[in-house]
Amino acid sequence: MFNIGLSSCGKAVNEQLFQQYKDADIKCMELSIKPDSIDYTETKAIAEKYGITLWSLHLPFTPFHVIDISNPDLAEYSVEYFKNIIKNALPLGVKIFVIHPSGEPIDNSQRQIRLDCAKQSLKKLGAFAEENGVTIAVEDLPRTCLGRNSTEILELISVHPNLRVCFDTNHLLGENLEDFIKNVGNKIVTTHVSDYDFIDERHWLPLEGKVDWQKVISSLKEVGYNGPWLYEIGFKYRDRVLTTHDFYENAHKLFELKK
Repeated sequence: MFNIGLSSCGKAVNEQLFQQYKDADIKCMELSIKPDSIDYTETKAIAEKYGITLWSLHLPFTPFHVIDISNPDLAEYSVEYFKNIIKNALPLGVKIFVIHPSGEPIDNSQRQIRLDCAKQSLKKLGAFAEENGVTIAVEDLPRTCLGRNSTEILELISVHPNLRVCFDTNHLLGENLEDFIKNVGNKIVTTHVSDYDFIDERHWLPLEGKVDWQKVISSLKEVGYNGPWLYEIGFKYRDRVLTTHDFYENAHKLFELKK
């Protein structure tokens, strides 16, 4: 149905991790790491050795008082910081860079100002990414963050034709997941898969929350999504430690669900 992908979620990215991905038939990795903690050339070589696609790299999003493309006082620095990371990461061969459109909290009185600032930042990053043959994927976010529904996401990515969307399945608190998918459509180029209780983000394994996974999968197929089914869940999980095989088994439970 979809290739299975998995975020490194802060785990040490080394040969052992790539071996674990291969053993569990996980095809794609999103690098979610400190940018200065990895040798990009070596990592690419190990990924090729084990047949793992380095699908995406999650750009840093904390601390909010330092990095925030929606904050007029921080936007210029944040854009240049992200440009530098993207440029340095090009040897990896990663084609998608996931970005948070804001930090939080954002007061309603400041929302339009922050939205306009984020759009200007994304316009610059979209152009820079296009020049380097890669794509910026803007992630939907919860609570007071920007991008908390399809209307805001579409406005954010409207400023440059190279901007796309990372659909996080546990961030929407005010919009139905299937409606979001339908509205954003083929602008979705990657996913962050996890479950939640519709109250706040939880990053639970699917089938441990309230998401109707059959509807989500059907909706993604209807809009022509052909990227990976990419989990964003920490390996240190609730009352246990997850393995790559846990994600493989979970994905196939979801793919085999019947109505």
